Amino acid sequence: MKPGEFEHLAALLKKRSGLIITPDKAYLVESRLNPVAQKHGLADLNALFTALARGDEKLAAAVTEAMTTNETSWFRDSKPFDLFRKELLPEILERKAAIKQLRIWSAAASTGQEAYSLAMILKEEAARLSGWRVDIVGTDISEAALAQARSGVYSHFEVQRGLPAQLLVKYFEKVDGVWRIIAPLKSMITFRTFNLLDSLSALGSFDIIFCRNVLIYFDVETKAKALDAMSGRLNPNGVIVLGGAETVLGISDRLEPVPERRGVYRPVAKGAAGAGQTIKVMQPAMPNRVVAA
Repeated sequence: MKPGEFEHLAALLKKRSGLIITPDKAYLVESRLNPVAQKHGLADLNALFTALARGDEKLAAAVTEAMTTNETSWFRDSKPFDLFRKELLPEILERKAAIKQLRIWSAAASTGQEAYSLAMILKEEAARLSGWRVDIVGTDISEAALAQARSGVYSHFEVQRGLPAQLLVKYFEKVDGVWRIIAPLKSMITFRTFNLLDSLSALGSFDIIFCRNVLIYFDVETKAKALDAMSGRLNPNGVIVLGGAETVLGISDRLEPVPERRGVYRPVAKGAAGAGQTIKVMQPAMPNRVVAA
């Protein structure tokens, strides 16, 4: 790369996605962007950077998608899913028994494994959720990743990554050598292309937000902006679940850890020292996704 090209790329990625890349990650540029250059008919990376400098929006979107990480697996880091099934979900069922509405957001959903893992847990609890309207929203900046999530089709290698055999048999069909999510499970989830740096108001409000292993790629300022915005999307008593290596401490004064629940955070009570202003949002109309056995 010519002088200044890495810096231009880093600035573009931060602006478009919040992703921070440092010079020690320069090795990723060649491996991930050479295919982009070829796809767009560009001779090499120098030609790609020249086109970016001219403001090629379509190319900038392709570069951003190529450089963002889409690593995921079924029930990744199992503890948050165990916590959801054993503690968070029962509390919601008791607290919202009169309303019978549950909304969950899988932020940075990638190819859909996290959202589908949550849907499987809810299906396993179908008897307790009889009559409930359940809405799972999965968002990601990568349209390519979301295309697979929407299709619900996974290779044999992909379903082997963390998916228990009994759930594979129960919630997938094998078709032409690949595994396809069954329709009742797919119908529980809406996948949307979305940038965490954009306004979140269009998404509505949620009881639980899963935003795991995303903030580690942001700088402190961008983390604070994302966390503060997400805190305003929570229903009363709602929580945010972060990755094991992530925290709000020293970043956002609108959220605090939930005692005895690692990685789970709730809005700071109104009137508490350092509490940010709570944003009241309206619950959007939801499709009637009733969990059935």
